[in-house]
Amino acid sequence: QVQLVESGGGLVQAGGSLRLSCAASGRTFYAMGWFRQAPGKDRDFVATIGWRPGNTYYADSVKGRFTISKDNAVNTVYLQMNSLNPEDTAIYYCSARSQYGTPTYRAGYDYWGQGTQVTVSS
Repeated sequence: QVQLVESGGGLVQAGGSLRLSCAASGRTFYAMGWFRQAPGKDRDFVATIGWRPGNTYYADSVKGRFTISKDNAVNTVYLQMNSLNPEDTAIYYCSARSQYGTPTYRAGYDYWGQGTQVTVSS
């Protein structure tokens, strides 16, 4: 059974940092990513990382502030978020894809976590 379990969300002041983690179990994946959904909005792409080193992509809104990384040994992906602002407030979802490719759209992923809340206060 595939499971993606996120952790690390919380409340932080603007300008602060958080690190999200997503532990995957049940199989290995070619790519893992992060999406986020603010109240009343769509679930938007944030970042993704493929199997090969350096194969990472980011949404323009988080480039230079967020960093995605992974530890293949423990099948875990991380999202380091720096310089947070209130517009980053959302539920953050971990996603995983079993086939080749690192898509930046929601339909490209087969598995999803339950989400973790990130709230940035001004």
